[in-house]
Amino acid sequence: MATKKGAPPPASPRKKAPAKKAAPAPKQVAAKKAPAKKTAAKKAPAKKAPAKRTGRKLVVRADERPWMARELADVRGELEADEGRLRLEIRSVEQDLQDLLRNTGDGAGNDQADVGSTTLERDAEMSLANNTREMLFQVQRALGRLDDGTYGVCESCGNPIGKQRLMAFPRATLCMTCKQREERR
Repeated sequence: MATKKGAPPPASPRKKAPAKKAAPAPKQVAAKKAPAKKTAAKKAPAKKAPAKRTGRKLVVRADERPWMARELADVRGELEADEGRLRLEIRSVEQDLQDLLRNTGDGAGNDQADVGSTTLERDAEMSLANNTREMLFQVQRALGRLDDGTYGVCESCGNPIGKQRLMAFPRATLCMTCKQREERR
């Protein structure tokens, strides 16, 4: 037994020493990776710079006329009106949801059908709020793309989305081909 007690201590310091030496090495590597991420972040604005240069003239398909200032103003106005409407709708839905939660109480004395219908109504309100938030996000994204000059460029393939599609659905981010491909999946 004395030999067993004597054998583990020399093995333990040997194991601890390499572990201590190995631990600082990854920390140094991790520190080196952080500047690499910073350089990657610096490259992203460089990609946006060409898009800003083309911001004056948005891309269109070959068979379409270029965007007129009036058309862009109409699209922007529609998006901004949608943004305001969606914000109001979100406030209203959230207020309804708070009222539902406040009125549910502890459930004592409620019939199971009442509890079930309240739960169903709450879920419907939550779903409506989430859908409205998603639409608001899409509208804000479209306004951002208008500002930075990338409005009308398909996010998937980089081709023009199509002026008619954007006038019908200003929040569109994909051309018809890419959208159809996405829906098939």
